[in-house]
Amino acid sequence: MLPIRTSVRPYRTPYANYALIIANIFIFLVSYWPHQVRMGQHIIQEPLRAWAEGFMLHPSRPYLWQFVSYAFLHGSLIHIIGNMYFLYFFGNSVNDKLGHIGYLCFFLGGAVFAGLGHSLLHTNPVLGASGAVAAVTGAYVVLFPQSVITVLYWFFFIGTMEFSALYFIILKLIFWDNILEPKFSPDAIAYDAHLAGYGFGIGAVILLLATGLVTTSGFDLLSMLKRWNRRRHYRDVVSNGYDPFSGRTVKPIKVREIEKTPEQKAQESRILELRSRITDFIEQDNLATASQIYLELMAIDDQQVLPRKQLLDIANQLMADSMYAESAKAYEQFLSHYGNYEYIEQVQLMLGILYCRYLQQPGPAIKYLKASCEKLTDPGQRKMCEDELQRLKS
Repeated sequence: MLPIRTSVRPYRTPYANYALIIANIFIFLVSYWPHQVRMGQHIIQEPLRAWAEGFMLHPSRPYLWQFVSYAFLHGSLIHIIGNMYFLYFFGNSVNDKLGHIGYLCFFLGGAVFAGLGHSLLHTNPVLGASGAVAAVTGAYVVLFPQSVITVLYWFFFIGTMEFSALYFIILKLIFWDNILEPKFSPDAIAYDAHLAGYGFGIGAVILLLATGLVTTSGFDLLSMLKRWNRRRHYRDVVSNGYDPFSGRTVKPIKVREIEKTPEQKAQESRILELRSRITDFIEQDNLATASQIYLELMAIDDQQVLPRKQLLDIANQLMADSMYAESAKAYEQFLSHYGNYEYIEQVQLMLGILYCRYLQQPGPAIKYLKASCEKLTDPGQRKMCEDELQRLKS
């Protein structure tokens, strides 16, 4: 599974990340030289030139500079391509957030901590930027946990999927690749260096956000944890009967459930079915069928109210179908429940015309036309409204 696109784009050019990628590639080109070395009766494949081997991290006899230098050495073409790809993919946005100097220091710090994590548990030499890249990836999941990552997958067939960065990095890159996979893969991969890098990246950035050294966006992992904690605290408080609005603890009211007859249960089930069908047909742009189901719903219970847009669409459809009385009732229901609709004068005008031209009820027609004229701003509609009122008065 290879991440190929992210919804986060850096606002500034990530020069520091580009510089790190160029430095890694340059050092790889001058240090990589795969050759065979005879050790007694064994022949060993060595990836580096002789002068570069002293810059690998040797946990049994480490030098301080090796905790940084090892991160710029790579043992194969696939090794450096993989590391630089992930550094480019996740590092650009982290560079934008931390700034150039801060990002360089963070990358080097990730290399040091990843090297320490490997040295504490292993004695074999290690090389590669994987631990530092893991730190950058850990920083990304803290800073942009809700970003969307598009992943290319292949397993008998090829396709793409989208994941939240939080789940993809935590479950795939950390848990699967570095905790589960080592149990099945005997390859010489520094998994503990990766885990130490992830730990450093996540912990360091959370600390930077908590201290204000890095400004929070409101969408980072620390903000998510704070919101979760507030919701948890609120649930704990109100579960004991505390009313946060009055500041008092109120005694919970026990509500006795009223037993419903089989007829009532059947009617409720039918109402839910009809409302669901109305929604389905409206989503299919089949307003004619939806309006007929609406009339069936009103025949069962005329107190049922549909969502605002659904009700208005059905009222318009009923008028288009020349079902004027039913359309007027739907518009009336709309006015009574959605009186704060921003174009309420349009609905009042429609009702006035219905009662005036088609239902021959001058009383409600005058009422709605007057209310509409007071709010109409379109000159053509206002003139039509005034003409209808004049005709009714004459």
